[in-house]
Amino acid sequence: MLDKKTKQKIINKFKIHESDTGSSPVQIAILTEEIKQLIEHLKKHKHDQSSRRGLLRKVGERRRLLKYLQKENNEMFKKLAKNLKLDIAKKMIEDEKEELRKEQELLAEDELKTNTEESGETEKKEE
Repeated sequence: MLDKKTKQKIINKFKIHESDTGSSPVQIAILTEEIKQLIEHLKKHKHDQSSRRGLLRKVGERRRLLKYLQKENNEMFKKLAKNLKLDIAKKMIEDEKEELRKEQELLAEDELKTNTEESGETEKKEE
């Protein structure tokens, strides 16, 4: 659990507007700090299963918020991921690039088929 001072520092650093306390970037930053604290706790107390479960819940919640932020505001997502140094965000960006590459390949294949079909029709007309 974060103390009030730490939480307020995080809110001030990541807020979008003056009265912002609950936007996605703020929530992600707070969850990231809580996750770091839980990881340190679990390094000392390896058998604390309830804390481990809480950690997994927070990681899942942060992942959902990151996906939402990526979908709604990709620039903010990239900026936040860079500021927080998140590995999961790097993976999401790589996955997005891979999907874009596959989509471009499919478009190129469709264009090639269309061009081949058009050239075949032109040859038939000439005969």
